[in-house]
Amino acid sequence: MSGLAIRNVLVTGSNRGIGLELVKKFLSKPQPPKWIFATCRDPDGLRGEELKNLASENANLVLLQLDATDIDSIKEAMKKVEKQLNGSGLNLLINNAGVMTSVSLENVDSEDMMSVYKTNVVGPLLVSQAALNMLTRCQAEGYKKDGILCTALHPGWVKTDMGTDRAPLTPDESVCGIMKVLDSLSEKQNGILLSWDGTTLPW
Repeated sequence: MSGLAIRNVLVTGSNRGIGLELVKKFLSKPQPPKWIFATCRDPDGLRGEELKNLASENANLVLLQLDATDIDSIKEAMKKVEKQLNGSGLNLLINNAGVMTSVSLENVDSEDMMSVYKTNVVGPLLVSQAALNMLTRCQAEGYKKDGILCTALHPGWVKTDMGTDRAPLTPDESVCGIMKVLDSLSEKQNGILLSWDGTTLPW
């Protein structure tokens, strides 16, 4: 499926950093997706201002409240997506939402560890499970029968709230690389870990 045609995409954690930059890049594509669903925990809060401004300027951008650790929140968001798509289905899901604590191994406790695990590991699994019935199989575009391409993308060390100013990459540099990787994905990349610049990384 070289040259993935991204028709309907959902990006979690879209209100800042890499997620926000992904939304901007999708909107600026010569042929942008028909629908871009941008989710975050509090789209009406201060950190959702830029997303709201983008949505007011782009009719194909839909903002949704979604907490990746809350199954009810996920189900409610997916109901809205399904209603908007009217059966056409998502064909790209980007599980971008994540957290990182500032604690060290010396002072981390079980609560900190479970919070990170719940958001960064369990959250993407819950979102993927809820969206599964809307992921288009698209045999005409090269997907295997009943198969869905799943690839992990490492964004690099990026200047975001989590990455800090010490990071060597800007969100624009990271996401420009990610977009190139998405545009060139094929079944050869199924189940592997790729870097933002397209190189294969060991698990």
